[in-house]
Amino acid sequence: MRAIIEGTAPRPARLAAASGMLPLAQSDLIEVLVALRQGEDAELGKAAAATLIAQSSEDLLIAAKSDSTPTSVLTYLATGEEISREVREVTILNNRTPDDAIAAFARLTKDGSLLELVSINQQRMVRAPAILDAILANTARTPEAERRARETREEFFEKERGARQIADELRAKGKSAAAEFFESVDLASTPEALSAEDLWLIAAHIEVSDAEIDESWLPSETYEELMAETAEQALANVRRVIQHEMLESGEISNERVSMIRRIMLMTPKDRLKLAMKGDREARGILIRDSNKVVACAVIKNPRITDPEVESIAAMRTVATEALRLISLNRAWARLYPVIHNLSRNPRSPIPMVIGILPRIRTKDLLNLAQNRNVSEQVRRHAQRLGQARSGA
Repeated sequence: MRAIIEGTAPRPARLAAASGMLPLAQSDLIEVLVALRQGEDAELGKAAAATLIAQSSEDLLIAAKSDSTPTSVLTYLATGEEISREVREVTILNNRTPDDAIAAFARLTKDGSLLELVSINQQRMVRAPAILDAILANTARTPEAERRARETREEFFEKERGARQIADELRAKGKSAAAEFFESVDLASTPEALSAEDLWLIAAHIEVSDAEIDESWLPSETYEELMAETAEQALANVRRVIQHEMLESGEISNERVSMIRRIMLMTPKDRLKLAMKGDREARGILIRDSNKVVACAVIKNPRITDPEVESIAAMRTVATEALRLISLNRAWARLYPVIHNLSRNPRSPIPMVIGILPRIRTKDLLNLAQNRNVSEQVRRHAQRLGQARSGA
């Protein structure tokens, strides 16, 4: 069989194979016929083509479904003019069928329903953009096939290209930190489309370069907590951040709401990057993220200031883990307003607060003992410390 395909077998043997007269297994026969049909010998090619047409649809269906069928045969089943519609459908659905064969079929077919079948496989279209181009260039395409192809192009290519172009322009303007961010951003996975205007606005709030970031605190298993969100989860996160800002600051402007939406509709991994690279305004939004890893990344931002940390320590909507990271920072633990806010924050872990209480002033301890917002355990401990110091 190898000798026939490679052309080293005697010509009578190859001619017998092209005529289907050799005792080969059916799968081997089809492979040999496809090879001879495509060979340079016109007589053998013509004979092999005639023998292929004579093969039963059942035998071709078996080849189209099999995981072991050679790609050369699958290419023939995808592009051959004489192939039945049933065999073509199965070949299109076979993941081993070469992408270039599917693209060639999509360019030439006049069957709109088969183009729809091709357009269902988004993963294949992303892997081989030529298939997208072929569908959109084919006048036989159905509205559904066109819709799927256009949506895939917009989601996986136009957004990516927009981010890349913006990165190039940012670097040309000397804004390397923002360029680095947009070179790795995953806009294709955002639940809503972000326009070029949105991207430029986000770029204006990036101030930290990759060289300044320390990711040693971020273990690899943490990425499991950065699973892709559904559109519903992302929008719920947007509403949550807006509500928390309104509770803490009163009314917020439409511009601020728009900025929150732009940032919070990015993927969790991109928000993580922005939390470590963003400016004060971006940090103020992302510290309220429902994903605790993103909130902790804000605390690890190298540009975060002491007043910001003091404010975060008092927030009742921040992740508990972020408060714990603040308490573990020696520089911040020496700032009395920070530890005072941590001690009064009902979100602070109780063991952490009890460890802080010896450094709290007596007057503040006695006030804390009366604070119904903190746990009873913290109140009792504060009362005992306060009374011991005052001699009561």
